[in-house]
Amino acid sequence: MGEHRRSDGERAVPDGGTTTASATTDDEADVGGISAPAEDQEMPLADHIEEMIKRLAIVIVVAGSVSIVVFPLADQLITFIWYSVLPGGDVAQPRVYGPLEFVLARIKVASLAGLIVALPVMVYESYRFMRPGLYRNERKYYLAAVPTSLVLGVVGVLFAYFVVLPAIFTYFLTYSQDAGAIAFGLGDTFGLMLILMAYLAIVFQIPLLIMLAIMMGLTTRRWLTQRRLYFWGAFLGLAFVSSPDPTGMAPIIIALTMVGLFEGTLLVLKWVGR
Repeated sequence: MGEHRRSDGERAVPDGGTTTASATTDDEADVGGISAPAEDQEMPLADHIEEMIKRLAIVIVVAGSVSIVVFPLADQLITFIWYSVLPGGDVAQPRVYGPLEFVLARIKVASLAGLIVALPVMVYESYRFMRPGLYRNERKYYLAAVPTSLVLGVVGVLFAYFVVLPAIFTYFLTYSQDAGAIAFGLGDTFGLMLILMAYLAIVFQIPLLIMLAIMMGLTTRRWLTQRRLYFWGAFLGLAFVSSPDPTGMAPIIIALTMVGLFEGTLLVLKWVGR
């Protein structure tokens, strides 16, 4: 028997039966027999690296531009942050022990502003880099993460400003006041403040990363829940390795914050049924 073509996507087979051609949705394409996003296409490794460098350069330019804009206001920001965190009086007067110490402090506070603004830009540029390989629903989740990243970064800085820094410096003063006269060097003290602010701006991205990973099908809440102790240990180790505070106070607070964000996110996901 001859083979007859059908206009409805079916074709006849020699025994008179029909087979139905598999159809893909508008959001999918058949690449090598594997379902893939319609815009997904193979690119040479060199092109991937070139695009990744271009996206990273955009993030760096944005961070640098914001830092330049904020730099003239750095004096006021330093004074505001310094006297908001430390107690009043002569004991809190900053001591400058080098000719470049104040200039470096201004650069650091401007860089912190650049980092906060660059966080959502980094999320967006990573979305643009991966967009051809993402399905439509994954693109929606990623775009929603851009403003969320900025909000979480600001919340992290505010958490450091209102909770972590006052607790740490109160502990430092209580611990050291009987040992001798306390002098706060501008470089070391303000550097510690900014490092903790920047660190917590990044730490507060944990809920966003977990949400994205689950919504994009990279992991599940059950898998994370079953391995929570491993994550707790990793958070504790990371906090102690990366914190500039040798007393252990800051690492403990940061580790507890990371665990709280992790567990809080899992609790919200369980509540919404994800």
